[in-house]
Amino acid sequence: MTVTDVSTGRSARPASDTLQLATIGAGRIGSNHAEIVARHVPGATLAAISDPVPGAAERLATALDVPLATTDVAEVLDRADIDGVLITAPARAHTDLVVAAATAGKHVFVEKPMAVTLEDADLAIAAAEEAGIVLQVGFNRRFAPGFAAARAAIDERKVGAPQLLRSLTRDPGPFTADPSRIPQWTIFLETLIHDFDTVCWLNPGATPVRVHATADALVRPDAKADGHLDTAVVTIRFDNGAIATTEASFSALYGYDVRAEVFGSEGMVTAGNGRRTDMTYYGADGIQADTARRDTELLRAAYTAELRAFTDAICNQSPVPVTGHDARRALSIALAAIRSIKTASAVDIAEVTK
Repeated sequence: MTVTDVSTGRSARPASDTLQLATIGAGRIGSNHAEIVARHVPGATLAAISDPVPGAAERLATALDVPLATTDVAEVLDRADIDGVLITAPARAHTDLVVAAATAGKHVFVEKPMAVTLEDADLAIAAAEEAGIVLQVGFNRRFAPGFAAARAAIDERKVGAPQLLRSLTRDPGPFTADPSRIPQWTIFLETLIHDFDTVCWLNPGATPVRVHATADALVRPDAKADGHLDTAVVTIRFDNGAIATTEASFSALYGYDVRAEVFGSEGMVTAGNGRRTDMTYYGADGIQADTARRDTELLRAAYTAELRAFTDAICNQSPVPVTGHDARRALSIALAAIRSIKTASAVDIAEVTK
């Protein structure tokens, strides 16, 4: 039996029921999320996997002992026993899938970016609100222990008023992808989108107002003519006066690296590094740290925590920790950064949101 909380308008299953979830997308991130739900989220069961690539869903379902594997997403959304879906398909398909899932009455966890245009972001938000379902977006850094502790210190005023913020993403190198298969502006819409959310989250109550971006193809200069940018820095000004710097690269030879820093009137906090564990080896060849080659290694605890938070929001009406409106705000910064690159000038966010 499904119940509705009148204070939130959201439907939820009684705590005694097992939450039935499905994954839409069986690629790298989809496989990671599916494994976490199947084995590490108490009170939830992975009941179905959908992927349009023949064999992809079947292989993952076999590995995780999931009863339904299909290439047809409608087969998942039409099932009355499915309570929620994890959308881990390619970014350009996210909005249509969010709307379809919400229309079917399914709670939605969608990987970033929720949308790549503000119009699509508004469609997704409206569909979720009309259906009264949970809509959570996958900005995982909020759930990493160090980042969460940094935010707690900010909330406790230990840092004072934030003045300078920094967030970075460096994907592991060497870069081996085919640039022709990477959508234009990916570095802003799918990589730096994490950092845009991070600096907003670490500057609570403030609104981003102005953006200046610079970017180039330094890893693969031959791909620049096709619009592939692999190195970028974006500066963001907030209405409380704080200034944030975000940066990204597609080729960190030492591994996957995400970090953040907030300097304020009363102190500073930092979070993140490229280390998978805090073990350090001291030997004849020098000092070595245990680094991570993938985000799914470095941020394993964060991925698990965000998916547990999703189920908690469904079952217990707890606040949704990352909303569609949060995703829209990060997207507005990304779109302003793209316009800044095109115009070689600073851009007011109001120009892209009006």
